[in-house]
Amino acid sequence: MKETLSTRVEKCDDGKYRWTYEMSLFKNLTFFFLVWKIFFFIIVGVFAFMMIIDAFEWPAELGVRILETLKNFCWFLIGMTVIVIISYLIYAAVMGGSYIVEFEMDEKGIRHRQIASQAKKAKKIAAATVVAGIATGRVSTVAAGLNSSRTEMYSDFSRVRKVIACPRRSTIKVNAPFSHNQVYVLKDDFDFVKDYICSHCPNLK
Repeated sequence: MKETLSTRVEKCDDGKYRWTYEMSLFKNLTFFFLVWKIFFFIIVGVFAFMMIIDAFEWPAELGVRILETLKNFCWFLIGMTVIVIISYLIYAAVMGGSYIVEFEMDEKGIRHRQIASQAKKAKKIAAATVVAGIATGRVSTVAAGLNSSRTEMYSDFSRVRKVIACPRRSTIKVNAPFSHNQVYVLKDDFDFVKDYICSHCPNLK
């Protein structure tokens, strides 16, 4: 087995395919949009809960309450976007402007693992985010911190339901219930990896 992984997909002595991928955090915004969507759905959930409460407590003024809630939602969305942009720029700077990940793939599944040096930094950032969220009482910040602490993900092909290819971003989305993995691969190996994954996922929709 090779000690240094190649950027090209290579089949190692144990039969597994391995490669590394370095993604520019400034040129490829896949990671940014992922973080933004996490915050967005958390906020949507909070405001949906608030609207349900209003429907029971203020039935006569429901229309006015909904408009007020939607207005607050828009302001929260703008503020959230600004915070995510600033946080993302700080994260990118700490990571040296790139996200470097190792992939390991065989007939059963694929593993996505951030390199050790970056994983340590990511976990420290995640821990600081959770603490900040608890200190300020912001559930969305705590949730984002907990989510960003994950530096490794494994997709079992038998559980995968959807595979989405995004060649322009060099990204293959491998989605299973409660698990959305993102596989990054160079252009020359993109079709091979995509076809390999699809051919080994028996439950694709």
